[in-house]
Amino acid sequence: MEYAYITTIGQDSHRFLEGYFEEGQTGIMMGGVLIPLNRRFQANSDGDVILHAITNAVSGLTGVNVLGGAADKLCLEDGIKDSSVYLKEALKDLKGASIVHVSMTIECLRPKLKDHIPEIKRSVGRLLSIDSSHVGITATTGEGLTGFGRGEGVQVFVVVTFKVPV
Repeated sequence: MEYAYITTIGQDSHRFLEGYFEEGQTGIMMGGVLIPLNRRFQANSDGDVILHAITNAVSGLTGVNVLGGAADKLCLEDGIKDSSVYLKEALKDLKGASIVHVSMTIECLRPKLKDHIPEIKRSVGRLLSIDSSHVGITATTGEGLTGFGRGEGVQVFVVVTFKVPV
């Protein structure tokens, strides 16, 4: 069988809400991993910017807009806040295509991600059914040139490479 390799890009960002967590809240979700932080995202869902960016990249291949479409129903009508559910919904439309590599860059001042990157790679790999060695992650503050680099939120760009039967 012949295959084509197609690359797509996805982006997502969320700002932090003003103020800090209420008692019992422990962090933010990034790549399906709870990262300790005393802030929370302004979002209807869990605000997982990594999974949202990957979901958008999958939509770039399938043409099915899950965020703003099916995810809104799942979140706003059904009360499902877990972004991994939205990603799984997007993956249903791959029609024989498979993900072979994911590369992302994360811009934020906080949280500091260095110690969390291995766990995020394992989580993303598990969700996408690829080895974590095929998940690349870089993080930057962008020298504080944007609101993300100044600590106002988190932005993620992701590139996904698909193997598609032709």
